[in-house]
Formats: sequence, C-alpha cells, structure tokens
Amino acid sequence: MFRFRTGSSEQRDPVDEVPSAWRLAVYGLQHVLAFYAGAVVMPLLVAEGIGLEGKDIGTLINASLLACGLATILQAVGLPGIGIRLPIVQGASTTAVPSLVSAGLAAGGAQAGLPTVFGAVIAAGLALFLIAPVFSRLVRFFPPVVTGTILAVVGITLLAVAARQVGGGNVQAEDFGSPGHLGLAAVTLTVIVLLHKFSRGFLATVAVLVGLGVGTVVAALVGWADFSKISDASWVGMAAPMHYGAPRWDTMAVLSIVLVMIIIAVESIGQFFAVGRIVGREVDGKQVVHALRADGLATAIAGVLNSFPTTVYSQNVGLIRLTGIKSRWVVAASGGIMLLLGLMPKVGAAIASMPASVLGGATIVLFSTIAVVGVQILVQADLTDQRNTILVAASVGIGFLPTAYPQFAEQMPGRQLHALFESGIILGTLAAVLLNVFFHHVRLPRRQQKTANTVDSSEDYMQHEARVGETP
Repeated sequence: MFRFRTGSSEQRDPVDEVPSAWRLAVYGLQHVLAFYAGAVVMPLLVAEGIGLEGKDIGTLINASLLACGLATILQAVGLPGIGIRLPIVQGASTTAVPSLVSAGLAAGGAQAGLPTVFGAVIAAGLALFLIAPVFSRLVRFFPPVVTGTILAVVGITLLAVAARQVGGGNVQAEDFGSPGHLGLAAVTLTVIVLLHKFSRGFLATVAVLVGLGVGTVVAALVGWADFSKISDASWVGMAAPMHYGAPRWDTMAVLSIVLVMIIIAVESIGQFFAVGRIVGREVDGKQVVHALRADGLATAIAGVLNSFPTTVYSQNVGLIRLTGIKSRWVVAASGGIMLLLGLMPKVGAAIASMPASVLGGATIVLFSTIAVVGVQILVQADLTDQRNTILVAASVGIGFLPTAYPQFAEQMPGRQLHALFESGIILGTLAAVLLNVFFHHVRLPRRQQKTANTVDSSEDYMQHEARVGETP
C-alpha cells in the first residue's frame, strides 16, 4: 500500500498519492525504461540526418534526457499556471525530425546547422507558450468518440514500432526477425504475462520492469547483449547550454517548427484527456492551457540545452493503465531519474545496451494497452449513431496508412506535408477532430437539414410518404 507523507487520515486522490521513497524509485525507473528508447532514437535520427558524428551524438542524447526530465517534472509537479499536474511523461518528439533535419541542412549541416535548429526550437516553444490559451477553445472538440479514436490510432500505429523492436530493431540486418530475437521478446512477454497471472500487489505493478530485467539477463547469457559502449562512456558529463553557439534566427526554420508544434499540441490534447480519464480526473480548458504552456516552456528550455521539442509519450500512458499506478509523483520521480541519466552517460549507456528485441517484448503489451484504453473510452460514445461509426472507422483507417505504406510521405511536396504523412498518429488525430467538427458542429442550412433528417429516420420517411399520399 502507498504511504502518504501527510498528516491527514483521509485518503487522497490517487493522482496526488506519494509512495515511499523506494517505490518512487522503482516505479519511476519502470517509466524510464519504457521511455528511454524513444528519447535516444530521436536525437540519433536528427544527428544522422544533419551529418553529426562521434561525441556530438552523445551530447545530443544526454541533452535529450535532461530536457525530457525537466519537461516531465514541469508537467507532473507544475508551476503557477504551468503544467497539468497529471502523470504525464514528456519525451522528444519524432514528429519534428524531418523539419529539424531540413532546417539544419539548409543552414550548412552538421555543427554549422545546429545554432539555426536550436534557434527555431526556442522560438517555436515560446510561440506555443504564448498561444496556448487559444487551444482552450478546442476542448469541446474532444468528446469520448474523439479521444477514444485517437488512443486507438496511437496504439495501432505504435504496434509497428513494437514489431520492429521484436525483430531486433534494424530491419536491414541479416538476423532481423530471427528465432533468437523472437525468443528474447517472448521471454520478456512471458514474464510480464505470468506475473500478471500469478502475482498480486507490488510485483504485478513492476511486471514490465521485471520482464525487461529477465530478458536482458537472458540476452547477456546467450551473448546477444552488447555492453562494450559502457566502458567508453564517462561517469559524469554535461554540455554547456548553447554548446554550439548562440541561437540563430531563420524565418523559414522557425515557421516550420512552429507548425510542427501546433500539430504536436493538437495531438497532445487528446492524450491529456485520455490520461485524465485513466486516472479519474476531469480535464478542462484551463488545464489544457497549463499543459501546453508547460510543453512550450519545456521546448524553449530544450533548445537552450541543445535538445529538441517534447511531447506526451504514449507508451507511458499505456504503462499507467497497465499498472494502475496513477500518482503524478511517480512520473516526477521518473523525470528526476532522466535528469540523472543525462548527467551520467555511463549509466545511460548501460540502459541503452538493452537489446531491442527485449524492449519489444514489453512494448507490444504497452502499445496494445493504449489501443485497449481507446476502446474503453469509445464504449462511452454513442456508436449506434452512424456518424460516430464513420468517424471512428475513417480515422483509424487514415491513421493506419503511413504504417502500412511509409512511401506515401516520400511523395508529398514540402517538408511540412512530408512530416504530416509520415505520422499515422497525426493523420488519425486530425481526421478524428475534423470529422467530429463536420458531423456534430457544422450546421446544415434548414432545408438541407430537414431533408437529411427525413432520410436519416426510416420512420419519419414513411410518415412523410403517407402525408404526401393524402395530399389531393
């Protein structure tokens, strides 16, 4: 049971519960392990795209962990008017990768392009902070049918990532999808399933952590875990803020990242509502503004710390649902662990040594859980209404397109459209929001509305025909 650091004998809201120190550490570490791969992959993609090598890549990874740790603490703990104060983990957003790479290459590539990249990140973060109140008006466009659809799209889309991890991570490798990789993923998944079947209490809540640990030990025993990079990493290290020089202003770069931030904000709103439903907290327009202000401020700080835009990490949403641990202080603890990892490259390198297939065995459950939460929320919607059925069906289908055929993005002109069609989550989110507006908020002219209503109800139609037949 949780132990509360409060003099009140009354049970507090689960979101505000403060577990004992050791539980905070264990639960927080579990969130970090679910989050870590994405936080590392995003700066790797940017570094590869703009031509960085060697030590610079490690610098971006450490900076990403620092920025994500600060952003998570800012959301979970909050400041006056900033932060949603829910168990939300913030991580580096891969949605921004194409625009960041394009901005960096246009400014000279490699280290020469980074001041322009970070200048655009800082400006875009401040822009989101300032325009956050505008998004409070969007709350009414996120009923259960929309938030449930968004989570279903997120879960289904991320399953492609889980499948890639199960196969070994690198689809170009000769051993991708080999029995060895599948076996490691199966070990992790089996441990998680067995713990949920036969254990109760604390052990069940850390099933993912135990599964990852057992999977990594098995991988080490059979020689599938590479720990060579641990010795090369230093124990303590951090690049100075603005390590690559003073931020530079480039109008096109700023506009492209601002557009990305707006897309991320729309996607995040659905996640805020979903987390609120999972933990039993009603999210309103005011809280959305506070959350987006935190997102904008965290992104601006990330630019100063040599990092990139942040967003809600969906796998951690799935972990909250799977474990039932709703405390925002657990998430805040995970943010503190991220900060430490950002300052201790050797520890981060040890976690990064976990084989992708081991992580895949856990993420296949975490990502599927997100889709299940979406279905649970959709149960609250009126799916007997054909408009809602079409909304869900079309949004899920559109969101699945980039997952099935990533080549669609390559055919899109301009980096903004490329980024849009590269993410099934963004496409599915926009489809759900826009279809909800079209079906439930756009009013037809009176004559057309009467016709639509007549056709919509067979009983009304028969009565209408009867009246026409009686007309002399």
